[in-house]
Amino acid sequence: AMTKHYALSAAKRERAGKGVARALRRENQIPAVIYGDNKAPVSISLPAKEATLEYHKGHMYTTLCDMQVDGAKHLVLVRDVQTHPVTDRIEHIDFLRVNEKTKIKVMVPVHFINHEECKGIAMDKGTLNVVRHEIEMVCQAQSIPEEITVDLKGFEIGDAIKISAVKLPDGVTPAITGRDFTIATIIEPKAYVEETTAAPESVEVPATAQKAPDAAAAPAGDKKDAKK
Repeated sequence: AMTKHYALSAAKRERAGKGVARALRRENQIPAVIYGDNKAPVSISLPAKEATLEYHKGHMYTTLCDMQVDGAKHLVLVRDVQTHPVTDRIEHIDFLRVNEKTKIKVMVPVHFINHEECKGIAMDKGTLNVVRHEIEMVCQAQSIPEEITVDLKGFEIGDAIKISAVKLPDGVTPAITGRDFTIATIIEPKAYVEETTAAPESVEVPATAQKAPDAAAAPAGDKKDAKK
């Protein structure tokens, strides 16, 4: 179980709305909300620099945060980060309050071990074909596993490694229930695979995409710098 937390400090904000959010972003603050645990949601603002730093570490969705809000402490977990479609700047964050009873669904990365003891890979030169690089799990918010470990020992070419073959940490169950889904397969050596994998089927272009050129042509007058 993961026990390491990260910390952020925030200020309560009394007013909400688009104008307030825009003003906050101009001051390098990110509007956010803390909700859950049967308490009223609290609107907060976070320093953009610290929040963005944690976001880029890639652990926000799976690591608990000790959040100080005007002196009060909240144990929270990020459930949603909205970013600007073009600049990728964070525009809003949703934090969920957690306690020892809080159960959540979370994506957990899969880690494969014992390649050298896998007959299909080590002896028969097969390839590990990963179907799921991460698996959605249900667990306590306070003990999110860092990874799901899949032991490849003994598997042969043609085998499918299913979730039932994986030893999961205590209290952690797959979000998909009722079927024994495949995490990876061991496939024949590369030369054979290339002949059997057909080209991907052509993707249908949605009607909106076909209209795009006219739409793009209209504001061409503004785009003088585009020709540089």
